Amino acid sequence: MRKKTISLVAMMLIFFTATFSSVAMAKDTVRFVHVPWSCVTIKTEVAIHILNTLGYDATTNLLSVPIAYNAMANNLADIFLGNWMPTMESIARPHFESGKVESFSLIMENAKYTLAVPSYVYESGLQHFADIAKYGEKLDYKIYGIEEGNDGNEVVEYMIENDLFDLGGFELVPSSEAAMLSQVQSYARNEEWIVFLGWSPHWMNYVIDMKYLSGSDERTFGENDGTANVFINIRSGFDKEQPNVAKFLENYKVPIAMINEAMTMLHEDSSVSDLEAGISWMKKNPEVYRGWLEGVKTTDGRDALEVYEAALADM
Repeated sequence: MRKKTISLVAMMLIFFTATFSSVAMAKDTVRFVHVPWSCVTIKTEVAIHILNTLGYDATTNLLSVPIAYNAMANNLADIFLGNWMPTMESIARPHFESGKVESFSLIMENAKYTLAVPSYVYESGLQHFADIAKYGEKLDYKIYGIEEGNDGNEVVEYMIENDLFDLGGFELVPSSEAAMLSQVQSYARNEEWIVFLGWSPHWMNYVIDMKYLSGSDERTFGENDGTANVFINIRSGFDKEQPNVAKFLENYKVPIAMINEAMTMLHEDSSVSDLEAGISWMKKNPEVYRGWLEGVKTTDGRDALEVYEAALADM
């Protein structure tokens, strides 16, 4: 598995080098990377929309977490809005220590990322990490994760490999976010037992009757039962090259309520895009985007808020 991951990283970096080497030097170009999680996608699409309205050429590429960090470290990307800590510590820390990637600013507080179960499973006794092994047969000795290379998957694999909480006999089942949650909903309809990666903000907290497990510690999802803070990471030096964008990123604090409402909208109406859901919330909460644009200018020096509100009024 490790050889495959390294090979994939190498292939992706070759692709990025060939594709974006000339773009990297273009004036007012801003290169985001994001991962296939709805919460990160919404934040990224909204940021790109705002920056493009201000005159920037902002784009994003969908990557796995390890490849996103390698892209920033190799000057093939500039910004990542999804650094969930502490669960992403093992992936992000080496890049911080190398000096090639920086943890720039906090974008979201009091998020959550840990193992979860349907409420009927919780009420039947599975409430703590130490309870999982007791119900191994009911769970078919499986824990359901998301995409390969994800930090949450890595935590579960570490737990299994090191037999933490007697989980040595379990198997991680990786999948996409959508496929994993579809599996959870299918199990829940029949009241079958399942343990899965859960997080907030996300529509799952509204649609699935679920509970988060206790028992997380510094070896797993953190000491506060998976409570997380989410940070903006940047390629080292980007803030000096693009101080106006850096000012926007410093201001870019995204409320959990925004992501919850936007994601619920996406879940209920498949015709709505990530950006449309985000804009819908922003129009109802203008004080939030006004704070994001405080002290920010367009690429030609005009007041960013004035320009953006004029554009938003036409949407």
